[in-house]
Amino acid sequence: MKYRTAPGVELVEREGGTFLMSRTPLALVRLNAPLIRLAEKALAGAVIPAGDAEATVLEQLTLKGFLVRLKETTEGGGELPTISVVIPVLDRADELARCLESIAGVEYPREKIEIIVVDDGSRDRSAEVAREYGALVVSSGGVRRGPAAARNVGAAQAGGALLAFIDSDCSASPGWLAELLPLFSDPRVAAVGGLVDGMCTESAVDRYEAVMSSLSLGSRERFGAGGDDTFYLPSCNLLVRRTLFLGVGGFREQMHVGEDVDLTWRLRDAGWTIAYLPSGRVLHEHRSTVRSFMSRRFDYGTSEGTLQKLHPDRRKRFVLPPALGAVLALALCAPFAGFWALVAAAALLAADAAVYRGRLARRGVELSYSGVAAGRLRALGGLGYYLSYHLVRYYFPVLCLLPLLLPWFALLPAAAFLTCAGVDYRIRKPALSPFGFGAIYLLEQLAYGAGVFWGCLRGRGFASYRVHVLSRMEVTA
Repeated sequence: MKYRTAPGVELVEREGGTFLMSRTPLALVRLNAPLIRLAEKALAGAVIPAGDAEATVLEQLTLKGFLVRLKETTEGGGELPTISVVIPVLDRADELARCLESIAGVEYPREKIEIIVVDDGSRDRSAEVAREYGALVVSSGGVRRGPAAARNVGAAQAGGALLAFIDSDCSASPGWLAELLPLFSDPRVAAVGGLVDGMCTESAVDRYEAVMSSLSLGSRERFGAGGDDTFYLPSCNLLVRRTLFLGVGGFREQMHVGEDVDLTWRLRDAGWTIAYLPSGRVLHEHRSTVRSFMSRRFDYGTSEGTLQKLHPDRRKRFVLPPALGAVLALALCAPFAGFWALVAAAALLAADAAVYRGRLARRGVELSYSGVAAGRLRALGGLGYYLSYHLVRYYFPVLCLLPLLLPWFALLPAAAFLTCAGVDYRIRKPALSPFGFGAIYLLEQLAYGAGVFWGCLRGRGFASYRVHVLSRMEVTA
């Protein structure tokens, strides 16, 4: 793995020490002598870690946005590994044919790929279609055992060094395997997930899913190793080392949703790294009717309670700096407390920027007041978005009922919804009107939130609602 400094990051030397500094977002980290040498190499071109200790530190700096990983290719990298593509299917003959046709076009040596289709009791031509495309067809051992059990059966039959999981309603791009494979040159990487895009654009739900699907992890690389965060990889586009997959017990077969979250968390708990790349694209045929869309979001929500019981140390984290939290509270009070609440919020924000600038100055880093104030204002905006999103996703019905008891909270539900929906609409840029996007956005949050509540009620535990509040982002590098 190679690293270089991210755009806009510079090495700053002051009396208080040497720092890596990012101006957008405003962030600073002090470096010791060995890290200074690594940073200088990263600024000059690229740095390759000399051992596990250096690799760990470089990964931490990458996660904080100071470094970026350089893309690697499979060219000249030695012998390519064998890959077993595992596809679970149940009554999706046409979709399976489309999936297998796309895999036939994947740019990877044919002799290095085996395709295993696991039939979960189909009553249509799914098994026959798989054989027509030369796939090995195996039975899941029952009817409707679920995708987790079917994938495990396929993995048990596989002979490849890597397992490549894809769903029968997906289509692989030509570069699917080759674009994800290079990360396995790092022996610490157990699993790599790739980009999941929507296949269709005909319906409003399709166009919403194109930018808001929970299967799509975005346009930035992500790595997870250890820790207690909730980063995971979806199973519809997942490559994993077969020996490690089997070593942690594969998918948990009793889980029909959330099994991919559980698997990738167990890999991380075992000391391995998982990675996401916005490449190796797979197209997914999303549920395109409002009813099926809401049903699936409800199902996803029900998995939270189970996952929290299985992984009690993994928690939602929320960074709430005290000063910015007070500014936000004062701003929310303005509709019924009057103009002076806004004045107090502005004054507190100005004071917070001054304190923050002074803290940097004591470290020997001099920045303009306007630059620091702009950074704190952006941080306040981010805080408002994440707080609004959390309230809408998990507590929106409660927010709507709250004004019946406390009339002065009447504006809170609308403010929270418009904040998070408005930000997502502006950033994601869906091919929908604001009203259409907002309507589907609200339905998603209501369905998912209802699923979370039902799953917790069924499991007799509401620990998944617990949030770990931090006054600042934890720093480990």
